Amino acid sequence: MTIKIAAAQTFVTPDITENGHAIRRMLRVASKENVRLVVFCEGALSGYSKAQITSPEDWRRFDWPLLEAEIDLIGHLCRDLGVYAVFGAAHPVSENKHPHNSLYVVSDRGEIAGRYDKRFLSNSEVGSWYTPGSDPLTVNIDGYRFGFAICIEAAFPEVFSAYERLNVDAVLFASYGITPQFRLALQASAYTNCLWIAAATPAQTAHKGPAFVCGPEGDLVAEAASGREEALAIALLSKEDPAYEIALNKARPWRRKARNGAIYDAKRAADIDY
Repeated sequence: MTIKIAAAQTFVTPDITENGHAIRRMLRVASKENVRLVVFCEGALSGYSKAQITSPEDWRRFDWPLLEAEIDLIGHLCRDLGVYAVFGAAHPVSENKHPHNSLYVVSDRGEIAGRYDKRFLSNSEVGSWYTPGSDPLTVNIDGYRFGFAICIEAAFPEVFSAYERLNVDAVLFASYGITPQFRLALQASAYTNCLWIAAATPAQTAHKGPAFVCGPEGDLVAEAASGREEALAIALLSKEDPAYEIALNKARPWRRKARNGAIYDAKRAADIDY
């Protein structure tokens, strides 16, 4: 059982329509490579705070109907191509509140299969830009369970360990830029939890850290071009891959037992005082 996925880097602009074109363009490229799922960066469709969204007041003037129309167009293409798209976009909440910083999951039927709202916001985000989410999200595709994370959540290992307990096989990670520290943290989380992580970034920041996919050993599986250009990091995920026999079938179940602690209780003994 395998699934081919891709982490994308596209240019993000203040123009929602242009961003939609970029996402659909890369979906067509991915489809030609028989990719089943593509993850795009944080704010890929709506734009991201402090970049394309230059002031918190911009949310009051934001064109939510246009965003919804572009999501529909992406859905139509996903249905035509038979692919899943995961992309960053703001999501409106109640009146006078900042939007969520979200990842939309659009299925191969063109429907919204889920939406992940970023839970761990940065100091500036929670202060002026976004409303935090509250729940993790898992989506099952072709026998693989996916979790989702955004940007600074790379610095919170509990996000990934919680997904491991939810039996996730891979986490789809979207950020507006991948720093060396983010990459190190993501590969560490992949290794410690024995899962795949696919990380997407904007094309304009890819020279600082390109999109990539790492495996359950924390190993680099695929990496996009490290320049300011549109590109894909494509990887074939296989739970039967002999290279991951130890990570998936031995280390992961053992670490889960070890974290629970019960396997050590019967082995404990009282110290001898001298």
